Amino acid sequence: MANENAFLNDDKWLSEDTADSFDFDELEEKLQSQLEEELADLEFLKDEKEKIGNVNYLGNVIKDVVWDQFMNQIAVTAGEDFIKENNGHTLDLRNDAHIQTTENFANGKIATHNTKIDYQRRYDDMQSNFVKDTNGNVVTHKTRSGKEKATLVKGARKPFDNNRPSGSVDKRTDVDHTVSAAEILRDPAANAHMTKNEQIAFANSTENLNEMDSGLNRSKSDMATTEWLDNPNANGQKPNEIFNISDEDDKKLRKKDDEAREEYEKQKNEAEKKSVEAGKQSQKEEAFRLGGKALRAVLMQLLADLVKEIFAKLVKWFKSAKKGLDTLLNSLKEAIHSFISKMKTHMVNAGKTVFTTVVTAIIGPIFGTIKKVWMLLKQGWKSLKDAVDYMKRPENKGKPIGRLLLETGKIIIAGLTGAGALLVGEVIEKSLMTIPIFVVEIPLIGSLASILGIFFGAVVAGIIGAIAINLLDKLIAKKQKQEVQAATIAKGNQIIAKQHQIQIVNETLLDRDKENAQANILGRHQEAVSMMGDAYGNVMEDFVEDFSEIVNLSVIDEENVTINEEIDIASNDLDDLLTGLK
Repeated sequence: MANENAFLNDDKWLSEDTADSFDFDELEEKLQSQLEEELADLEFLKDEKEKIGNVNYLGNVIKDVVWDQFMNQIAVTAGEDFIKENNGHTLDLRNDAHIQTTENFANGKIATHNTKIDYQRRYDDMQSNFVKDTNGNVVTHKTRSGKEKATLVKGARKPFDNNRPSGSVDKRTDVDHTVSAAEILRDPAANAHMTKNEQIAFANSTENLNEMDSGLNRSKSDMATTEWLDNPNANGQKPNEIFNISDEDDKKLRKKDDEAREEYEKQKNEAEKKSVEAGKQSQKEEAFRLGGKALRAVLMQLLADLVKEIFAKLVKWFKSAKKGLDTLLNSLKEAIHSFISKMKTHMVNAGKTVFTTVVTAIIGPIFGTIKKVWMLLKQGWKSLKDAVDYMKRPENKGKPIGRLLLETGKIIIAGLTGAGALLVGEVIEKSLMTIPIFVVEIPLIGSLASILGIFFGAVVAGIIGAIAINLLDKLIAKKQKQEVQAATIAKGNQIIAKQHQIQIVNETLLDRDKENAQANILGRHQEAVSMMGDAYGNVMEDFVEDFSEIVNLSVIDEENVTINEEIDIASNDLDDLLTGLK
């Protein structure tokens, strides 16, 4: 083919020898095929359109960002609603958060998530009975046994003394709390698991009250009976010595103390069991409360996805030429089928919604901000990845680097516009939150400020992004026009050259066909001359023989000469005729 092109590029007729060395029919077929390809390329250059970074691409990015943020808002709102209904507490299903133990209560570690019993209030009530120093620490004192006990504030025992039976003046007796009110007020178990009324009820019950000598009662004060009996006072004297308590009375006092304390422990144990049950019930309720919020968020997400599909089909229906009830119903059916066909995607999104709801319930509304930052980073990374993928595509490798940079710039701007929608939306939301009317909460989807922030942020960012992309489009269009014009001229020159080559081949083929036709005619003429010569010889032989028989050879020689000359003249004329045919 290289030799063929060398001859074709030479603007001369091909010689007969050269023509015989090529298959010009095959050459013409190849040239014609190449010409068709060149014409197709020229048509492509005229109709080339850009498909990346256009307004539709930008619109899809903004739409996806807004939709993701809206779904995120639903999940975050569900988590925030859970916290509100959980008394302001984040999700915590641990036992310590719901089941109050005596040890934790004594150390100030409160099961704040328990919605059945307000342990914080009980703890505060217990602490209010103690004297505190300037630093807020409980003031203590030592008893005769050497134990450190919290000092009670004045009037702390008063609720226990109200309506308590009194002793006899005549008998000089008082009605004593065997388990003293002070002991109950200092007891973490009683304060954690028993209500104030239950404490007072036990203190003033027949099991705990004991009528005894006024002197003994004052000496005993708020000490336990055994501690009072077994430990001497500052003077080294025990009650038995001071008051001459008999062994029988000592045993009665100790027995009464044992019975009262047995009842006291019984009531505390029963109260603690109720506390444990209340804690378990609180755990279940908190779990169900979160499950309800998460389920609500998922249903909202699925409903929103369905509405999205329906709106898409409705827009298509409005644009269609035929609008009727049948076509509308078909559009709605298509929307439902499309929604069902994407159920796997919906379930994945539902999982994300549940995750966002749960995490928001665990760490609070701050997760919504974290999620927005993550979406921002994800959108930026996606735009960068799309730009790199665009430059790696085989169809883009031949494009000038300047144009590739502009095209990838459009992709990156589209991605940054989506990220900007989040940032601008956040700013708008915070601005609107300063206006009371926009703080109003919309059920299931959050505050009015947050919703308006999402959409206004998308609008503002979208306009900015569209302007930037439009400027890049103009630059790209200018470069593309120059490239297409240059490529069109080059392609036109190639087509002209190819057509010239085909013309040379056609002319060569025509000359070859003319020479072949002339050769065929000449051959036929030669065959005719030969045939006519043979026929003429045969005729002349027959003529001489016949003439010799008829005419006497002895005729006058002059007449014989005349006949021979005429024959020679006719023969010469015939030869001239045959020669002319040649």
